Amino acid sequence: MRLVNEHNAVDLRTTPVHLGLGSTAKPVEGFAWNPEALQAYSAAVAADGAEGRLVTILDGDGPGDHWERHPAGDELVVCLSGSVTVVRDLDGVPDRVLLGPGEATVNPAGVWHAVDTTGPTSILTITAGLGTDHRPRTDIHPAERVGVPGPESS
Repeated sequence: MRLVNEHNAVDLRTTPVHLGLGSTAKPVEGFAWNPEALQAYSAAVAADGAEGRLVTILDGDGPGDHWERHPAGDELVVCLSGSVTVVRDLDGVPDRVLLGPGEATVNPAGVWHAVDTTGPTSILTITAGLGTDHRPRTDIHPAERVGVPGPESS
């Protein structure tokens, strides 16, 4: 994984772009959604701190398999095609926002959220990646977990 000074077309599905300090935009070659690549990405962009953002396109079809939150900043989610429901866990109460093509929502910093798609869907995300947390999504409705501590309380 490395940041490159590339000025050719990139596919945001396989090569995200990091937006950094000084209004820089650098493709992230070799990026993957695994712990090693994410750790390498975090190390490579650490100097940008909370201001760094990862821009990527994600494709899906069905309910998301994990919750995540971004303590360092807000995340923009844009539906490019299909239909997506962004589910936020607000103290155990689900807050759902349905998006169609061209519509967007902001996940506030620190709020656990998941993404459910209906049929083939593409979304674009602009994410404050510093300190992002993940936890398995063993349920569809966060309210079913009321009173059950998550990994953040251990």
